[in-house]
Amino acid sequence: MARPSRAARARRGPRRLLSAAVGALALAAGLLTTAAQPASAASLTQVTSFGSNPGNLSMYEYAPDGLATGRPLVVALHGCTQTASDYHTHSGWAQLADQYGFAVVYPQTSSSNQSLSCFRWYDTSQDTRGHGEALSVKQMVDKAVAQYGSDTGRIYVTGLSAGGAQAANLLADYPDVFAGGAIDSGLPAQCATSSNGTNACQYNSSGLGLTPQQWGDKVRNSYPGYDGPWPRVAIWQGTADYTVSPVNGDELRDQWTDVRGIGQTASDTQSLPGGTTLSVYDGPDGTPAVELYSISGMGHGLAVDPGSGSGQCGSTGAYFLDYICSSSYTAAFWGLDGTGGGTGGGTSTLPAPTGLTVTGTTDNTATLGWTAVSGAASYDVYRDGTKVGSTSSTGYTDSGLTSATSYDYSVAAVDDSGTPGTRSSAVTATTTGYVAQCFTANNYQQVVDGRAHTSGGYTYANGSDQNMGLYNLFVTHTLKETSAGYYVIADSGC
Repeated sequence: MARPSRAARARRGPRRLLSAAVGALALAAGLLTTAAQPASAASLTQVTSFGSNPGNLSMYEYAPDGLATGRPLVVALHGCTQTASDYHTHSGWAQLADQYGFAVVYPQTSSSNQSLSCFRWYDTSQDTRGHGEALSVKQMVDKAVAQYGSDTGRIYVTGLSAGGAQAANLLADYPDVFAGGAIDSGLPAQCATSSNGTNACQYNSSGLGLTPQQWGDKVRNSYPGYDGPWPRVAIWQGTADYTVSPVNGDELRDQWTDVRGIGQTASDTQSLPGGTTLSVYDGPDGTPAVELYSISGMGHGLAVDPGSGSGQCGSTGAYFLDYICSSSYTAAFWGLDGTGGGTGGGTSTLPAPTGLTVTGTTDNTATLGWTAVSGAASYDVYRDGTKVGSTSSTGYTDSGLTSATSYDYSVAAVDDSGTPGTRSSAVTATTTGYVAQCFTANNYQQVVDGRAHTSGGYTYANGSDQNMGLYNLFVTHTLKETSAGYYVIADSGC
């Protein structure tokens, strides 16, 4: 029998998904609402003890025989009605684990948690840092790291549909754990905070109307006070997806570019196999921070490309659609193929240095430290993507900087021939010093925002205690913060 065309397969998927038997449940909370193809779990091992497991999840894992320590770890979350076995069999991650040498953890939920076995991406008791399913996945990561000696600087999370939505939440909840992520036919982090909001997130073709900053705030508010590096994020979305509206791909792009402090105009656009358009958004260091893959004509599912050729992986099944091997491209984006994943560097085989940290700053200097790389003759140091120095040690102090300013640093090991290897992930250093800021608002708002206080019906500037007049909405002043927490009236100019 002749094989159906890709367009026919894309049209057929959504009709199955929204069948009368399951459509109502899908609208309530789910994604992917038909049974997945059966798959062998022969290569999977279940781990029955990995922590308190508040999300009531099951942990499955896969690792190539003889896996060395210090290798990456990938967490892969299935879609609704699927299992860890389904995702292991069809997604291509097991094949890539064998090829590149890393371990894979497959969290699994069940119908006892949610009627369609969906991860609960819309429930704040399950998808926030330190709670429910999110904490269970973090505990699985800790277990796998202890078991395999995984490189804690190279832990990644990916997921399909509801699993993709939960992967986005995990990236927001634990940016200190995950170096990168991939969201396949999924949703922005914290798009919905209750089951009542799921429909608007999934099906609204025009989106929720939030600005990039508002989307970014949802990530920043998931771990208040976090000031470390943010994950690199790949986004995969079909243009004919009737379960997760394609606008979600754009909203994910807006969310994660805003988090990284970059614009929403692509740095580069490429045409890839399977009708795929790749839009790349570079970070401040000039390397890809966010990638959006839009697949023309693809419905709801994970893109795979069965075969043994270069870049091929996965197998077809329910919601595993034959277009392009998304897992292979995602692995390359993360650098799991040994290329550095677009993080710069030359042609040396030396790996990226790990453990890069900011060990100190002054008004005009930033001091860095990192872990030695075997075989390195020296190290090149890059500030905002430009080489600023070299050193034979595992530390460097960059000088001549501007006070109260942030800089992104990365490091590459250099071999005996002078060829640099893959650059490390970037870290941000902020020099000390204070830049005065001004705030104009009515007295009531100045108090609410913590810049002033009240006494006897009057308002006083914090720090200077200057009298600002009556505490009400009708008196407006400009306050200048001359040092942290010290404000003076600056109505005549700031």
